[in-house]
Amino acid sequence: MGSKKGKKGILLVNLGTPDSPNTSDVRRYLREFLMDKRVIDISALGRWMLVNLIIAPFRAPKSAKVYQQLWEERGSPLLFYGEDVTKMLQKELGENYVVSLGMRYQNPSLEKALQVLQAKQVNEILVIPMFPQYASATTGSVIDKVMEITKDWQNIPSIKFVSHFLDEPLFINAFAEIGEKYLKEMDFDHVLFSYHGIPERQIKKAAVDNYCQLNEKCCATYHKKNQFCYRAQCFETSRLLAKELSIPEEKYTVAFQSRLGKDPWIQPYTDDVIKELPKQDKKKVLAYSPAFIADCLETTIEVGEEFKEIFEEAGGEHWQLVESLNDHPLWVACLKEIISKNTSH
Repeated sequence: MGSKKGKKGILLVNLGTPDSPNTSDVRRYLREFLMDKRVIDISALGRWMLVNLIIAPFRAPKSAKVYQQLWEERGSPLLFYGEDVTKMLQKELGENYVVSLGMRYQNPSLEKALQVLQAKQVNEILVIPMFPQYASATTGSVIDKVMEITKDWQNIPSIKFVSHFLDEPLFINAFAEIGEKYLKEMDFDHVLFSYHGIPERQIKKAAVDNYCQLNEKCCATYHKKNQFCYRAQCFETSRLLAKELSIPEEKYTVAFQSRLGKDPWIQPYTDDVIKELPKQDKKKVLAYSPAFIADCLETTIEVGEEFKEIFEEAGGEHWQLVESLNDHPLWVACLKEIISKNTSH
């Protein structure tokens, strides 16, 4: 019966990674990534000059050294875990589904990933940007690119997008399970939930009825007016995780990392928060990065190593990074549940 109806296409999309940690590949990746108008949302000329005359030439060699620390025998964790999850999910879903993996920037490209589904003549496509919280620069950019590619197809199947999945129970359960092993081993003084930052202007541009004021009050609850506010979604993710882990409100902090440039980004900034924790007698800290579903530069290196160094220099005693979901079975089960909810039966 299912085969007569045609196969369903599942497109998994992550941000992307350089093809190698060599400077030339890192520079190519940075150029494609940062030239995206949703990532650096300034004039086209200003963006071109900033990326090609300043960021790419000077940042690429430094970033390449950091990527070399991240690189494993199988390559970039973000890529090989994506490939593993794609295979695991395909096995779980069976022959009536075609699962394809694409990266918003670099390889495997979204064009090639969509061509796989097109060649199988799927009659519907569910696009899952693998970002738990919606942001214009991540999920929005993926949706934008998929529509740009498919608009030129002669036969366009039904296409549906998953805008976020931060409140999927299995997503929360999976991240909680990974952190629980550390909580059982040690009595931590505090838990830090660190998320990738975005410029404040991007929050304000997308605000409904000017609701988002970028303060604790407007992010204290999650509802219709702030459901697409990235900052509000991060606070909601933290509340759900804390509840699952039985962590009281006073024992965790939400903060934002990886800011770029001089414009204000959403706060509080993770590096500032870290310096204050030991002064508050919070010297054993468990660090989560719930904006990332796979180990990458921002988790393994930034949170796992650079923030640990800042914390210890400030008087901290023990810093423990919670790994990303990677190929955790509950993460695959979560994707299967999302697909069940969003495809025809």
